[in-house]
Amino acid sequence: MPETALNRPCRVAAALALIALVVAPPPARAAERLLVVPLENNRNEPSIYWLSEASAILLADNLNALGVSAITRPERVRAFETLHLPASATLSRATLIRVGELAGASGIVVGTIERQEQQLIVRARTIRLDSGRLNPEVVERGALADLFGVFERVARKLLGRSADGPALESRPPLLAFENYVKGLVAESPAAQERYLQRAVELYKEDDRAWLALWEVWTEAGQHEKALQAARTVPAGSRFARRARFRAGLSELELGRDAEAFTTFKALDSERPAPELRNNLGIVQLRRGGTAETGRSTWFFTLAADADKDDPDYCFNLGYAYALENDTAAAVYWLREAVRRNPADGDAHLVLGAVLEARGSSVEAARERELARQLSSKYNDASGPAIPKGLERIKTTIDLPRAQRVESTIATPAERDQRELAAFHLDRGRRLYEELRDREALGELQKSIYLSPYQAQAQFLVGRIHLRNGRVREAIDALTVSIWIEDTPAARDALAEARRLLPK
Repeated sequence: MPETALNRPCRVAAALALIALVVAPPPARAAERLLVVPLENNRNEPSIYWLSEASAILLADNLNALGVSAITRPERVRAFETLHLPASATLSRATLIRVGELAGASGIVVGTIERQEQQLIVRARTIRLDSGRLNPEVVERGALADLFGVFERVARKLLGRSADGPALESRPPLLAFENYVKGLVAESPAAQERYLQRAVELYKEDDRAWLALWEVWTEAGQHEKALQAARTVPAGSRFARRARFRAGLSELELGRDAEAFTTFKALDSERPAPELRNNLGIVQLRRGGTAETGRSTWFFTLAADADKDDPDYCFNLGYAYALENDTAAAVYWLREAVRRNPADGDAHLVLGAVLEARGSSVEAARERELARQLSSKYNDASGPAIPKGLERIKTTIDLPRAQRVESTIATPAERDQRELAAFHLDRGRRLYEELRDREALGELQKSIYLSPYQAQAQFLVGRIHLRNGRVREAIDALTVSIWIEDTPAARDALAEARRLLPK
């Protein structure tokens, strides 16, 4: 790593994503998990550009209906965004295979789509990622008006089943579906809104189009319209739970805390979920909870217990304790948050403020410096004041972090970061033992930059400062080392450093 990398923290995330694509080992995969990518429009026919995205939607829906786990469009889009890949661009087969491996898929469905007059020709095949084997190509022809039937037959053939059978999914009018898909892929919010409104005008029962409109209006800050869109989805719809959850989000944005609490509480009573408990905690944090209705920390604790891998729940819990001036609990949970996500600038900032309030100025200064390295917005941060409005709302439901595609993808990058930090730590330790202190300090600082919570790295930095007569710097580093992990060696070194302080 070049020396100048230490001065460019904003590039770390992009670099790690690139490393993940190139060198990271794939995570463990489920027995059958398919990533369906949009079929290629090889002839670049403008009139059927929307069919490329439609093909992925229909195939994923049909495969799921046939009992095979297929990654849905929202998951696929988030996965591509996580890897900084364009969702609609044509990618090389090697890149697609790597994305599939990182997403925990067992196979990828690829292919082409073309139109000959009013006939649709679909070619699709599955690439098995465990063996690299290409399954035989499936070819299906049919009238464009029979779009849904064509893709149901393709899905069945991909699984080696008979192409015949009853309809797998409800079939909206073709023109309504076309407008729905065009609304999803349109580049401007105005075009998205126009297409999606046309879709629901043509077919008011299209619940997914209403939910897509909710997203467009929410992004635009039109929360009243978004709320009405979510409430349009009927109770009997398979999207009803998702729609009610989004209605609760709109109520929260509109400041209707009592309504949002009722919405989230009813959903949680029907089927508990950490996202619901988190958002109940958000409501109570904003309006003030009571022993009867439940304090925010109680709901955040329930969320953190239910999904221990999600750093947002740890942050919200630590943040709530900080606002309640419970510094011991705040420090514990904020440290848990940054352990799960070392690049969480807000967590470092709040942790620094809490430590300052406790009188731990060295540790506080270190946390604020980490926050500044992560973002320039923290440059002026100082003192024990806790910033307002940092609580984190969950906007998706019923998908634990461990099962989310973007979380699966993030894991190799995080693993690579830890391994790189360990490499610099090991090199720094050897240089320290060889008395090459200046070089050792550089390696240890790189390791700390990549993984701030390493007691051993801080301990070695303290020892280097101590044997070079920089007593106050040694005390600062050793104090941080003990704060991370209290060891006899660090305490002995700190006592030695304090004895050397000028009287």
